[in-house]
Amino acid sequence: MGEILLVRHGQANSAATTEEDYDRLSPLGFDQATRLGHWMRAHHYDFDHILSGTLRRHRETAQSMGFTGEEDARLNEIDYYRLSQSLLDRHGVPLPDHDTFHDHMPKVFAAWKEAEIEGAETFAAFETRIAELLSEAAVPGRRLLCVTSGGVIGMIIQQVLGLDLMKLSKVMLPIWNTSMHRLHVRSDETMLAGYNAIPHLEGPDYAEARTHV
Repeated sequence: MGEILLVRHGQANSAATTEEDYDRLSPLGFDQATRLGHWMRAHHYDFDHILSGTLRRHRETAQSMGFTGEEDARLNEIDYYRLSQSLLDRHGVPLPDHDTFHDHMPKVFAAWKEAEIEGAETFAAFETRIAELLSEAAVPGRRLLCVTSGGVIGMIIQQVLGLDLMKLSKVMLPIWNTSMHRLHVRSDETMLAGYNAIPHLEGPDYAEARTHV
């Protein structure tokens, strides 16, 4: 049996208003990733292959974890800032803040899927690149680490479980920074075996280190 371990990047610049400004780890993000790397080594995690997205926050997370590997742009996040601006321009839906993000995301995905708003890629193109990535990553007998973003993790889980669009949004919203999501790969199927685990940040002493954005 093979395994794919998906890791979301550490906390980025959550005060940003553009993708470019968001794409860097905060001091806490570096600490989260370093703690995860220490936890993995303490529990004897090793991998046959390592992938990360090409975004700065992906590289910084992998490096802080103590891993280097191959970059794959298919692990890059969706352009949520551009999609949000398009939703505002087309339908007058205000840009989200911390309190409204849970309502905003389903609206973005619904409008994006129906091609009512535009981002860096179409929803169909996003689905296709994730399907192709998952097909290539699902190799029986291999342990693969992928450092990526919440939208990619959500879409991978959506495709593995066959979730609808609303449930996809609900899967994405709770994803912690530096959380682990485990897939088991058999010859005939890929199964979800773990979701949103943060053992390196458990306990009351780390409560302030657990973040979503």
